[in-house]
Amino acid sequence: MAPPLLAFLLMTGAASADDRLARQAFQSPLPGLSLDDGLTFKVGNGVFKKFWAPSPTSTLASDGLGPFFNARSCHSCHIRDGRGDAPDATSTGNILFKLFVPDGHGGYGPDPVYGSQMQDQAVTGLAGEARATVAWRSRDMHLADGTTVTLRVPDYSLTGFAFGAPAKGLELSPRIAPPLIGDGLLEAIPEADIRALADPDDRNGDGISGRVSEVAGADGKASLGRFGWKASEPTVESQIGAAFFGDMGLSTHLKPDPQGDCTAAEGNCRAFPNGVQASLGPYEVPDKMLDLVTYYVRHLAVPKAASQAEAAGVEGKKLFASMGCAACHHPDFTTAATAPAPIGNRAIRPYSDLLLHDLGPDLASGGPAGQEWRTAPLWGIGYTEAVNPKAGYLHDGRARSPEEAILWHGGEAELSRKAYMNASKEERDALLNFLKSL
Repeated sequence: MAPPLLAFLLMTGAASADDRLARQAFQSPLPGLSLDDGLTFKVGNGVFKKFWAPSPTSTLASDGLGPFFNARSCHSCHIRDGRGDAPDATSTGNILFKLFVPDGHGGYGPDPVYGSQMQDQAVTGLAGEARATVAWRSRDMHLADGTTVTLRVPDYSLTGFAFGAPAKGLELSPRIAPPLIGDGLLEAIPEADIRALADPDDRNGDGISGRVSEVAGADGKASLGRFGWKASEPTVESQIGAAFFGDMGLSTHLKPDPQGDCTAAEGNCRAFPNGVQASLGPYEVPDKMLDLVTYYVRHLAVPKAASQAEAAGVEGKKLFASMGCAACHHPDFTTAATAPAPIGNRAIRPYSDLLLHDLGPDLASGGPAGQEWRTAPLWGIGYTEAVNPKAGYLHDGRARSPEEAILWHGGEAELSRKAYMNASKEERDALLNFLKSL
């Protein structure tokens, strides 16, 4: 269903143009870019979309893919800069799997053979590391007014390991590509404003105990994590560098190994040619190219929210607050005045506190703090299906609608889920209409 503004355009007969605009809703630059900056944005978009090739090829500065990989371009997973394809009855979509092995001391490390991420594709001469499958079960959720909503429960497995069995106790953490809109604005939120929302010991007794993610920055010092499903990366650039490395096996100055995530235990993968070009520097993705992609992602705009003047939108916004949703999906921030234009000193409404929250065992995945997830920003959520009709919701796309996503919430969000389940149909519709307006 299109957001209200798009629905209005459809009723006025602008269907074909509107459909096209809706599909492209996540691909516009922040307003206010100069002519030169707009050109940089477009060139960055070109690098974001381009397909990488294995080495050696004649396509200098476009080779180096692998030896193992999940995708050949950024755009392959971030469909039109939105979510990746969700799994369904016949495919695992764009899901990838982080790999974690307990170290026996309360911590985790990568699998000694398959590394930190399962890559299902490989260059010629190698086989993909494993094949992923998903089986589905059904779970009925009975709402207070007698309505039943059926959720899909995924059971993930890896089979066909190309280099022998993985380590005992291997745990999987499935992830799907999130939308990229507004990432530069999120990066510009003052760190103190995010930290001020943290309450890890729940001192105010509201049942919400969000905590900041402390991660190592490029300089090795502790930084506040903002990006990724686990808030595991501190900057837009570091998130992109991690994706180049883990998803495509491409090196940058942030992740300099040109063999990517391949280990010495995986046959002769480390002997395969890489794409480092001496004339372009020591990395497969030279700094200038990384800068272009970073600039592009950093300056992706958030589509304008549809009007909330309708009664349902106003009521839904009130219910969003009264049900406790806004306790984690914090509505607004102001970006730092020191950030460059057009990012700095802007009032934004991402509907996220960028903190880690325990969402309960039903959404747990493998690895450390398996039940904790970064609060997903909700801005643009009303355009999700228009941008990518195959998209889903939550970290692995299991939810087919915002309603299903709400009903999956537990842990710190349990009271909010119960409030939704106990609400009348009119109230639930109002809340969902509010979300569609974002």
